[in-house]
Amino acid sequence: MKTLFEHAGGDAALHRVEELFYEKVLADDLLRRLFTERKPRHVDHLTWFTAESFGGPDRFSRGVGFRHLIDVHRHLHITDEERERFVALYLEAIDEAGLPADARFRQAIREHLDFGATVAQQNSWAKSEAELHPIRDVPQWTWPKEE
Repeated sequence: MKTLFEHAGGDAALHRVEELFYEKVLADDLLRRLFTERKPRHVDHLTWFTAESFGGPDRFSRGVGFRHLIDVHRHLHITDEERERFVALYLEAIDEAGLPADARFRQAIREHLDFGATVAQQNSWAKSEAELHPIRDVPQWTWPKEE
């Protein structure tokens, strides 16, 4: 069975998604507080993270590291509304980028987004290391079980 990375269309497809998504959050009134300016490598890092999560190359872990992801979310105090908007804009970007629309793939993406946004939100409010979400590595996402 193909990995989620392969099914999505590999790096090129995921890069399209991340570019569309990044443009959306930079222009969004609610998320502008969290995404204040365009950072030169942000789209690449988002692409690397998603690719690795979906069974692709481990560039994010080797080149950036999960600790960086924890640190950039610390003290942002992400609200429920911001978390939900993040997920909604990402799903829009997936549609606009033309990723596969089959139900199992979309379910995997939705679960991945919900989990990641929840982890980021928890870490954004953590006052100590003990309050951080326990995940310390890029999560490896797989296909949902068939019913």
